[in-house]
Amino acid sequence: MKRIILTGGGTAGHVTPSLALLPGLKRAGYEVFYIGSKNGIEKDIMAGTGVPYYGISAGKLRRYLDLRNITDVFRVLRGFGEAARLVRELKPDAVFSNGGFVAAPVVAAAKMAKVKAAVHESDITPGLANRLSIPFADVVCVNFPETAARIRGGKAVLTGCPIRPELFGGSKKAGAELCAFHDTKPVLLAIGGSLGSVKINEALRASLGRLCADFNVAHVCGKNNAAQEIKARGYRQFEYVTGELPHLFAYADAVISRAGANTIFELLALQKPNLLIPLSKKASRGDQILNAESFRRQGFSAVLNEEELTPESLAEAAADLYVHREKYRRAMSACPVKNGAEEVLKVIKAL
Repeated sequence: MKRIILTGGGTAGHVTPSLALLPGLKRAGYEVFYIGSKNGIEKDIMAGTGVPYYGISAGKLRRYLDLRNITDVFRVLRGFGEAARLVRELKPDAVFSNGGFVAAPVVAAAKMAKVKAAVHESDITPGLANRLSIPFADVVCVNFPETAARIRGGKAVLTGCPIRPELFGGSKKAGAELCAFHDTKPVLLAIGGSLGSVKINEALRASLGRLCADFNVAHVCGKNNAAQEIKARGYRQFEYVTGELPHLFAYADAVISRAGANTIFELLALQKPNLLIPLSKKASRGDQILNAESFRRQGFSAVLNEEELTPESLAEAAADLYVHREKYRRAMSACPVKNGAEEVLKVIKAL
């Protein structure tokens, strides 16, 4: 039986592509192990999968002056030593990384042990952790055509993003039961990521008077972000969803979302007309802005920049999205790369 180590962490986005690969890896007969940080979110996410989990020390190299940059160097070095020991003990045939600072020592350790490694880059521009990993990798799987030109050495392969199989099994009826709306108006689903988005939440709630005239609004607002005082007809709040998400996607006619790579490729795979509101450069390195622009250019998404977000602009953009929904569906339907799971599995098998 072949063995593979999956790695990645720091955010859910560095783990979910691995979850999407698990069924295919098991069908192909791989024995799967996961290396993440000792107490990161990836440990919780992988807990229910049955995959053996190994925690190593992880640091974060910040782009600004911080005393933790000094101590984290030692954590990274310790993590490399721990990763090297695990690679020797587990004897994998391949390593697959989804990025995050915990993954860089694992990819480097694989190179030192002469184990082939693939890195998956979700965004258009590689983050710092992946930039550290890529020199040690044999292949770099990318989501966007624009990314390949940024990867030196001919390592880039356009695969798209692996999508979790359960997202395709949503039930429109189950979504309707979850929301319990009183009429059959089109359903607008708003999601701001696992933690929610304060700016989207505020603009959406301030525009409910106009939105609820045309839509039923299902709003995933983030943990502890529910506004219990809002009793608008045609508005349903969810703080956080896991198993319910496929049903909400199936029920939705259009979606408002941030522009994280995993989420937008899920919308592409499900062919859901969507309005993207990317994180501004004030709150990020600007990757979501580039992601959203690529999807706008390819005809998959409408985009409303955060600097232009107001209750009025949000309501107008949502209405325009719904009017032109078939245009977006046609563009998404014509995209040759919708679910990257099989393409990434081909890369892994080739390693």
